[in-house]
Amino acid sequence: MTSHVNWEALREAASEAMRKAYVPYSKFPVGAAALVDDGRIVSGCNIENASYGVTLCAECSMTSELIMGGGGRLVAFVCVDGDGATLMPCGRCRQLLFEHSAEGMLLQTVSGIRTIDEVLPDAFGPRQLDEYNAK
Repeated sequence: MTSHVNWEALREAASEAMRKAYVPYSKFPVGAAALVDDGRIVSGCNIENASYGVTLCAECSMTSELIMGGGGRLVAFVCVDGDGATLMPCGRCRQLLFEHSAEGMLLQTVSGIRTIDEVLPDAFGPRQLDEYNAK
């Protein structure tokens, strides 16, 4: 599956999104991009707020674009900082990605390409609910 992912295109989409980040407080822009199972690329940036608790991570705005664009499942993901360096999603964002991931979704991480199950082991999400409800 890795060979079917244009990682460079994902990094460029993440970098382009990062340049639109609203970061007046931290001055730390972040961009995220993912390949959807229908071939689209969705992206997002972090959007800060003076009330820090309502700040949106780049993964949140990316997921909003996914849903607003018709949904689908994420198959590959990249996140970058203002210098274009790879970032690892925080725990909250890993759960958000898991919720919308295709089984085996790939993430470009600081330690190489990993699956969503490797970066969020033993996760709970829609697949587990489907398995339970199928009984």
